[in-house]
Amino acid sequence: MAREDTIDTEASEGGATSELDRKINEHFAGAVVRKDLIKAVRGNAIVPSYVLEYLLGQYAASDDEATIQAGIDKVRDILAQHYVHRNESELVKSKIKERGRYRVIDKVSVTLNEKDDVYHASFANLGISSVVVDSATVNAHQKLLVGGVWCLCDVEYFHTEDNRVSPWVLGSLKPIQMSNFDYDGYLDARAKFTTDEWIDLLIQSIGFNPNKFGRRGKLLQLVRLIPFVERNYNLVELGPKGTGKSHIYSEFSPHGMLISGGEVTVPKLFVNNANGRLGLVGYWDVVAFDEFAGKKKRTDKALVDIMKNYMANKSFSRGVETLGAEASMVFVGNTSHTVPYMLKHSDLFDELPDSYHDPAYLDRLHFYIPGWEVDTIRSEMFSAGYGFVVDYIAEVLRSMRNLDYSDRYHKHFTLGSDISTRDRDGIHKTFSGLMKLLYPHDQATTAEVEEVLRFAIEGRKRVKDQILRIDATMAEVNFGYDSLGGGWSAVTTLEEDEYPTHYHRRRSTNPAGGTLAESDVQVVSAGPLSSLPAPAAGSLQAELFRGQRDFLDNQRGVSYEKLLMPYLRDATEIELHDPYIRMGHQGRNLVELLALIAAAKDPADEVAFNLFTVLDQDPEYQTKQLHMLNDIVQGAAQQGIKVNVAKDPGGHDRWIRTDTGWRINLGRGLDIFQKSDGGWLDFGTSRQEFRQVRAFGVTYIRGDE
Repeated sequence: MAREDTIDTEASEGGATSELDRKINEHFAGAVVRKDLIKAVRGNAIVPSYVLEYLLGQYAASDDEATIQAGIDKVRDILAQHYVHRNESELVKSKIKERGRYRVIDKVSVTLNEKDDVYHASFANLGISSVVVDSATVNAHQKLLVGGVWCLCDVEYFHTEDNRVSPWVLGSLKPIQMSNFDYDGYLDARAKFTTDEWIDLLIQSIGFNPNKFGRRGKLLQLVRLIPFVERNYNLVELGPKGTGKSHIYSEFSPHGMLISGGEVTVPKLFVNNANGRLGLVGYWDVVAFDEFAGKKKRTDKALVDIMKNYMANKSFSRGVETLGAEASMVFVGNTSHTVPYMLKHSDLFDELPDSYHDPAYLDRLHFYIPGWEVDTIRSEMFSAGYGFVVDYIAEVLRSMRNLDYSDRYHKHFTLGSDISTRDRDGIHKTFSGLMKLLYPHDQATTAEVEEVLRFAIEGRKRVKDQILRIDATMAEVNFGYDSLGGGWSAVTTLEEDEYPTHYHRRRSTNPAGGTLAESDVQVVSAGPLSSLPAPAAGSLQAELFRGQRDFLDNQRGVSYEKLLMPYLRDATEIELHDPYIRMGHQGRNLVELLALIAAAKDPADEVAFNLFTVLDQDPEYQTKQLHMLNDIVQGAAQQGIKVNVAKDPGGHDRWIRTDTGWRINLGRGLDIFQKSDGGWLDFGTSRQEFRQVRAFGVTYIRGDE
């Protein structure tokens, strides 16, 4: 109870009291909900967020604390009484039998029993099937036939002597989603918000705290919504784990379907030729493939071919008949290498299965979200402010799929003349989607239109530039736009600006073997950081100091860069034994060392860093320690350092070993600096050389010495 009270207090302090939240409640009364309430009511109910927000929207869509608390209690009571937990299914069945009729919240799917010419419903958690459903209900809610829908249902029990007749009877069925909304009112209310306020409202609606994101970060989050607002939009996002790539497609809308990349077949996705039943693309607005990346994943070539045709032409074949559909396709997956590594050794589509690592397929993609730019999701990133009730905004976005905003830039800009039709289509669909999300009232300034246009061009350029690396026969494209007032503006991707040498490497055809190989481009490495003392001549490893060095209390001018980096350069595997990586400052010490290693190596190379340490015995501190180590592992991975953490079997000894032959015995491990209370204004916070150290010694040993 105390934890729930804390959540509510934090929400009122950080959410409802803000000026933006007051404005949201003023103009969208009844259509918004405080986002932290989801955690307050979810409990152990494994249901999508839009189901919980549907209920909260009915009872807690207010900024009045008393009303909110009463609504929370009501929703908790509804979930406690009617949500079916799998392990309590027999108890719920008993209630239905004894009472004759009982209301449940469950995921319901329907199949056609051709033998008896009836529709049968199955309840996922309740565990019952063969429940007869009338044709009118199925025709009104056809998604019941594909994937299932969360519903409020009245289930009845009536037993007969006929064993062929199911005792379960469906009394009523109501899908958990909105039936109508006022679109004109939505547009009028949008005009009351500035662009920054509106973007923050959308970010809060997704569930994030906008204060934790920059402008570009917010736009990247909003691109994930474009498939809901644009028909036949093809989106890919590849990046590190834990960045929330699949969250929107499973939690945000009742019109989206998230499936595992390995669980899809032609009949399931497109059409079953045996019975003529349409697949997922015929019923869902968005079909998202989770865990899509993986070079070794087996793929169905027939599925790939049909998918390529559908993504290009919005149609697929069933025998001699051609069918059309409007579902957008989203592909999300994890990367295992840094951006410069991929650019140096392959391309940014490197993680895709071989069947999809194909220029013809990739060219159908409209936008590539650079997942490496999206922060790993942390608890403080979630919003305690107000956002749209999910199924309300889902219905708004769905209604806008009928609109086309792709020409809104024409009175200000023109695209480059050598941009191909397919490139132009990708840019137009992204531009239209973002304009509908940000400026549905059609009141964007020239600068705002330009921002959206540049972002749309960049996303398509990222796709095309990688195709050029794979297929050398494709012509270069000059991505940019002309202002009608005069002046050409070229568009580049962020990774192109950061790693120009690696980014512009091309692949060409090998005349002998016909395979793709890197073209003859000279790569210039930035080289490692300088170290002291530097060798006069000859091998660096041969000139480095060997033996013992001692340092005194309060001594300054000591840093990991001078103390350790001369011995760690060029190492591809480093082993650190330090049992005391527990407290926050010890974690910072480790991060500072990893940052120096990352800065010293070629950005396109990777280093394995094996950390052996000891977990704190106190459960509370151990939890904090594990969170800290996890954050360090994820942060280092983004810089090309793969940190592996294991238990240190060696007790209190602290030392480093490299695959270049060095062992460094560390008297105090990494914890050599005195505590400083100066905060960020203390120069020692920025440079280790300005910190005072505690007395310690270091021994440098080479090879078998």
